[in-house]
Amino acid sequence: MQDRSVVGRRPVVWLTLCGAVAVAVAVGAAQQRDPERVRPPGLPRVPLPDVPLIVNTHEIAQVRVVVVTDGLSHPWGLAFVPGGDMLVTEREGRLRMIRGGILDPEPIEGVPEVLARGLAGLMDVALHPNFAENRLVYLSYTRPLPDDAATVALIRGRLDGMALRDVEDVFVAEPFGGATASARIAFAPDGLLFLTVGGSFGTNPEGARAQDPSSHAGKLLRLRDDGSVPDDNPFVGREGYKPEIFSMGHRNQQGLAIHPDTAAPWATEHAVQGGDELNVIEPGQNYGWPVVSYGRQYNGPRVTDRFWSDGMEEPLVFWVPSIAPSGLAFYTGDRFPQWKGNLFVGSLVTGRIGRTGHLERIAFNDNGEELAREWLLTELRQRIRDVKQGPDGLLYVLTEENRAALLRLEPVE
Repeated sequence: MQDRSVVGRRPVVWLTLCGAVAVAVAVGAAQQRDPERVRPPGLPRVPLPDVPLIVNTHEIAQVRVVVVTDGLSHPWGLAFVPGGDMLVTEREGRLRMIRGGILDPEPIEGVPEVLARGLAGLMDVALHPNFAENRLVYLSYTRPLPDDAATVALIRGRLDGMALRDVEDVFVAEPFGGATASARIAFAPDGLLFLTVGGSFGTNPEGARAQDPSSHAGKLLRLRDDGSVPDDNPFVGREGYKPEIFSMGHRNQQGLAIHPDTAAPWATEHAVQGGDELNVIEPGQNYGWPVVSYGRQYNGPRVTDRFWSDGMEEPLVFWVPSIAPSGLAFYTGDRFPQWKGNLFVGSLVTGRIGRTGHLERIAFNDNGEELAREWLLTELRQRIRDVKQGPDGLLYVLTEENRAALLRLEPVE
């Protein structure tokens, strides 16, 4: 495997050969020489197990993997409702309810019209911190606009049985030329919410939006629960800057979690071919895209000849080859004491080789410096879209397929 990581604020790089990447390069070169060449069959699909699967890990000898339900289609986000129910979003625009491990066959009513095209669609779901009193559910999604345009929107509604009532806009970004801007939601302990807005692909002009303070694209936003702007946001009152911006210079952040001790937002960011990032987000900082990057374009050339630059933050961790990081969760429970304090990252695909998605575990020392990485669930060959710690202290994982599953990781007592 070819792997680079950043410890502290400067990169420590080590390289080893990845056979899968070498094969991918050879196949790509052959296809360029012969466009009619049949694409390789790829790694074979592995059916999800009908019975609980026992897997071995580095820190824990045996972990049980249970399929909670396998009736989902391209799920994106997961939230736990008090009392044991779970809400799951499906990219096509459906909000689903899981009760007692059983997926309700009917979606929840009240979700607005969603543009489901390519990677666009219904994305994340989060509950208001006072959900037990107000029953408010937040959804991020791609909103269709006239003339084939689209944007990222955040709404909230009151969950009433199997319907969302009193649905209202919380935030709506400016129109986008594309429609694949990801949007994760996370509430901080102070009740404010963070929202990622991606959509800053390429290098110009789309990529330039990440460096444009008058655009929401390629930014992490910070809002009150009603969508208004906190007075202490870093760019409030600064001419030419959107006041919602908390940080900028992002490509397409698909993982977002609040650190359990510092309350700082941590985010994973999709790069192109290599250069995926894990960033500790600080207010008002610039994270570099597309001015600096460790990635390469899909056809091979480097995105830029600069890995870092003064005035731009470096990633805490980065991946070469890319793992296409998605969901993100800190483990704080007691069911897996060996994993306490570890960060779990969903991976959709590794090195552009199909069916190489996995759940990645990263351990840090007390200074927040990386100590180890471990790939989990590789034997399932599933794209992993989201990971969350449940109220029961177990880990829940959403796969990303047409017939996808919600998995539960349990200790083997």
